[in-house]
Amino acid sequence: MNTTKLLSYVFLKRIKEIEKYNTEAEHIQRYVLYKLIDAAKDTLYGIKYNFNNCSSYEKFAQNVPLNTYEELKPYITQMMNGEKNILWNTDIEWFAKSSGTTNDKSKFIPVSNEALEECHYQGGKDAVALYLEMNPDSRFLSGKGLILGGSYQENPHQTDIRFGDLSAVLIQNVSFLINLIRVPNKEVALMSEWESKLEALAKTTVNENITNISGVPSWFLTLIKKILAKEGKTNLLEVWPNLEVFFHGGISFEPYREQYKELIPSDNMHYVETYNASEGFFGVQNSFDEHSMLLMIDLGIFFEFIPMDKFEDEKPPVYPLWEVETGVNYAMVISTNSGLWRYIIGDTVKFTSKDPYKFVITGRTKHYINAFGEELMVSNADKGIYNTCKKTGAIVSEYTAAPTFMEGNKKAHHTWIIEFAKEPDSIDEFADILDKELQNLNSDYEAKRYKGLFLSRLEIIKARPNLFHDWLKEKGKLGGQHKVPRLSNNRQFLEQLLQMM
Repeated sequence: MNTTKLLSYVFLKRIKEIEKYNTEAEHIQRYVLYKLIDAAKDTLYGIKYNFNNCSSYEKFAQNVPLNTYEELKPYITQMMNGEKNILWNTDIEWFAKSSGTTNDKSKFIPVSNEALEECHYQGGKDAVALYLEMNPDSRFLSGKGLILGGSYQENPHQTDIRFGDLSAVLIQNVSFLINLIRVPNKEVALMSEWESKLEALAKTTVNENITNISGVPSWFLTLIKKILAKEGKTNLLEVWPNLEVFFHGGISFEPYREQYKELIPSDNMHYVETYNASEGFFGVQNSFDEHSMLLMIDLGIFFEFIPMDKFEDEKPPVYPLWEVETGVNYAMVISTNSGLWRYIIGDTVKFTSKDPYKFVITGRTKHYINAFGEELMVSNADKGIYNTCKKTGAIVSEYTAAPTFMEGNKKAHHTWIIEFAKEPDSIDEFADILDKELQNLNSDYEAKRYKGLFLSRLEIIKARPNLFHDWLKEKGKLGGQHKVPRLSNNRQFLEQLLQMM
């Protein structure tokens, strides 16, 4: 008997609810908003912004300002100090730690019980439900799932408050029933020392019947290569012959797709993208024929969107879901069942369909590198360069950086092209110091650089004199407001500069 087929029947009711996304999106989203407002109307934030007078979306948008993390941080700090009823009406004991802002090394995103159950866990169930609908011959439940997660820690000043990677928060709070069909055990899954953790993961999972894996592509690639080396195998199906699906997210899968096809050489292997951020579960791929994701509109998240061509305006236009258009690049704004109100998450999306609403992630609201989950921002890079120059006596006139992906024996790293007005005594020393400065400034980069497990030390290529000037001139971008792109998540600019070297 195929027990997976029996499970798919359990999901039929939920599939019918998701089908309503096609015709009832506005009604569903308005209901989510009214429910959020009602829950938080008596909180500190709800009273300040008169939630009792937010009887429509239009009044909500008029009363409540757009927020970045900096605006919400004072409230979140109060919550992390154990104060109640600040942004949300139920107690919040967990915070997802993610990469920081211009002023902070890390952000701490509140995760309520409602967000855990109604958003993150329900989103995970929905991902399985939609996958089983796409693959009716699946034997998903004939084995176990391998989930690669992070770690968490207690707040030393408030011991009932804990924070860590979202994956660790989810693993720690998941139902014991789920633990029966997933590996590794909690002890291994929540280990904080990555080198020991990878060793333990390789040791404890090779003899399991793994049918599905979930995690970040770059992290899993490191684990897969470790397992294959340890077992003396050439591809992962020699270890887990029944592996059939990888639920991936966190970073773009495209740079890794061909590597995974080589390591898992099977036409029956499926890849399903999910968008499960610290702030909520937003989307999941629901077709093998296209890479866009279905926006999950009934999981306690209310969505708004700012057109990116108006993003820098003093008062940019903000549209609810039912007013967006396809093909437009939008910055995403969310209000959540953890108390994030009109929060500009920093991600940008473009809709490919409105019936139902499907989208692709297009990047970030600012230049960045997030090829491996490091979320390095221009503010980090600028400050890192400044601090490094101060320590070495060098002067940098221009620079740009982009990812170099894992290939063969070459490890993934960042490649920087730097034009010096005054060279340091040693380029290698400059690279060492800059790498350490970036780790000090950005906790996600620091995590990926830990013992070189996921990222090697950055590489610096010294530019010839006037390289960036010549590049701008060739592009017709000399003068005015044109600038050298400091960071890029692809190698387009880097390769153009290298050709001009």
